[in-house]
Amino acid sequence: MSEGTFLTRDGCDRLKEELKILKTIKRKEIANALEKARQMGDLSENAEYDSAKQSQAINEKRIRELEEKILTARILENESISSDKAYIGAKLKLVDIDSKEEMDYMLVTEDEADYAAGRISMASPVGKALLGCKVGDIVNIKVPAGALKYKIVSISR
Repeated sequence: MSEGTFLTRDGCDRLKEELKILKTIKRKEIANALEKARQMGDLSENAEYDSAKQSQAINEKRIRELEEKILTARILENESISSDKAYIGAKLKLVDIDSKEEMDYMLVTEDEADYAAGRISMASPVGKALLGCKVGDIVNIKVPAGALKYKIVSISR
């Protein structure tokens, strides 16, 4: 068993919702697909059956992963999130040094990452570079598309 997965309360709730969907709706869809494939006859050369069995295996694997993460989750409450330095759960306001564009990010675990929602993984190049930085720091970040240069304007919970 692992030492635990750090999650925000919102992130844990999202994993629980995904687990619920996989255990109810997705399992039922897969069971229906398996039944339909069985009705086609010979299972030894039935592509639909093989596909449904593969979907079932992937679904069950994801269910086990989510159950493990939820069981070992270490929930980060706002009180435990530092506002002095950028760590998991911190909300950062950044300014792009070149374009002067402002952006808001929240540092989260890989399980909670959602770039469109401004939630970046600590394992991403940007997340790794921001970890441990303080307000006023200028951070140079190498990314596949080139280099970024941000100034940290604020850190909050």
